[in-house]
Formats: sequence, C-alpha cells, structure tokens
Amino acid sequence: MIDFQPLELRHRAMIEAVVRPSERRNCDFSFMNLFSWRFHYDTEVALHEGWLLFRFKADGHLAYQLPLGGSDYRTVLDALLDDALRLGHPFLMLGVCEQELPAVESALPDHYFATDQRDYADYLYRREALATLSGKRLQAKRNFANRFERLYPDYEIVPLGPERFAECLRLETEWAKAKTITDSAGYADESRSMEAVFAHWTELDAQGIALLVDGRVVAFSYGTPINYDTFDVCMEKADTAYEGAYAAVCRAFARAVPTRFVYLNREEDLGIEGLRRAKLSYHPERLMRKFAIMAKHPFGV
Repeated sequence: MIDFQPLELRHRAMIEAVVRPSERRNCDFSFMNLFSWRFHYDTEVALHEGWLLFRFKADGHLAYQLPLGGSDYRTVLDALLDDALRLGHPFLMLGVCEQELPAVESALPDHYFATDQRDYADYLYRREALATLSGKRLQAKRNFANRFERLYPDYEIVPLGPERFAECLRLETEWAKAKTITDSAGYADESRSMEAVFAHWTELDAQGIALLVDGRVVAFSYGTPINYDTFDVCMEKADTAYEGAYAAVCRAFARAVPTRFVYLNREEDLGIEGLRRAKLSYHPERLMRKFAIMAKHPFGV
C-alpha cells in the first residue's frame, strides 16, 4: 500500500531532490505550483520504493501524475492501478508528456487510452530569446517593450519582495475586474494561489520582479526552478493602461532569471483563446504536449 500524505512545505526538499536533477520540464512538477494550488487539487505525495508519486483530484476525479525517480514503470504503475482500484476509482493519469508515452506503453501494453490534452500543453521558450526579444519573429514584442521604456523613462525594475505583495494583489484584483468574460471562481483561486506564494515566499525559493512607474507597481512576475535547466514562470500580470507593460515585464524577468536556465516554462493556456494567442505570439521553442492516460479496463473487467 502506498503511503500518500497531504502535500506540505516539509515535502519540498524530498520532492526537489528527485525533480531538480531530472529531465522533467513540465510545470506540474514545480514545487511552487504544487504547493500554492494544493487547496484546489487536494494534492498528496508519496515516496514509494524510490519513486516520487502524486495523487490529486481533477474536477472531482481521482488522478495521478506520471511517477518520477526510476526507469522501469511496470511495478510502480501496477501499484498505482491497485491504489485506484482499492479506492474504487477508474485509473486516470494526467500530465503525461508525449516523450513518456512509449515507456508507459511498454509497461502497460494495450492497457490504456492516451488522449491529447492540448489545453494543458506547456509553452517552453528559450530564456535568451525572451531576454533579448531579438530577431524578426519577436520584433513586435521588442517594439512593445521598447515603447514602454520610452513612454515611462523613469520606470524602475525592482526585486519582488514583501513590501510589494499588497500592490501585486491589488493589481491582480483590478486585472480580474477588467476581464470581459467573468470567471469569478477561477480568479478567486488564482488570488488564493498568489496569497499562498506570498505567505511562504522564502520557503518556496520564489524569485520575482516588479515594474514601477512613479513608485507604483504596474507589472510583476515571479516563479521558481523546475529542474536543472528550466525555470517556471508561475505568474505574470500587468496593468494594460501602461502600453507595452506585458512585453516589458516578460523581457525584464527573462533577464533576471539566472543564465544557467536554458528554458522558461510559461505554463498552459487552459484553452483560453486570448491567452493562447498571447503565448503563441512569443514563438515558443516547443509545445510540451500532455496526455491523459485512462485504463481500458479500469476495474479489471
């Protein structure tokens, strides 16, 4: 039996010891994400026979992440199948990246359906590309960022810290009110996630910046490393009344992220049309496609 426990701050070292050296670049393994959204997913974690395991709820369904830590999935996937059966739930594994599918197929031959979940694909960018916004493809973004700097020549870029958190939450609230399509529950959850990050900023190894105009926060961004070469941009917000603020904060944060990180993961678009257009407009290095894995015979029938 797998000893799953509710995810807490004390699990950070255990999780990052497995994730940081790995090749997993998807935002699902960012501890900041895992911790700050645990209220939404009832996230649980276990270290089982050398494997790092996550169990959670997705729209009320019991689900698992692809195990991390070993090379042969056969035994550990059998254990997860047994866990789901014991709890009376059909087996569901989410966030399985495309390159992992052959290994899952080898472990569970002809045992599952894999469904592409485009809305949850991660957008992976070269850090250097966003730090410079150079080249013809990013010319429009570069123009926006440069326009912000021309319009607000006295702007400041400062490290994000506790003295700015209240302003960031204010900006988040104003941003949510300005949206034409209201999703009050979704925005409330996002604010709750932000509050969790701000309450545990140091413990989460959070890094961020704020853009100030006349001493006022007009944009901010923060995140944390996922693995050894990929940094997760967990949050980015800007006041659109300040022209070019989004492109400016994107470039500024890419410059602030340590250069040892090759990639920036700017997470999913969740199927939101405007967000998808915005993420594609920065020309990602690649989309990390994710799949849902469902057993063909979930109860062994």
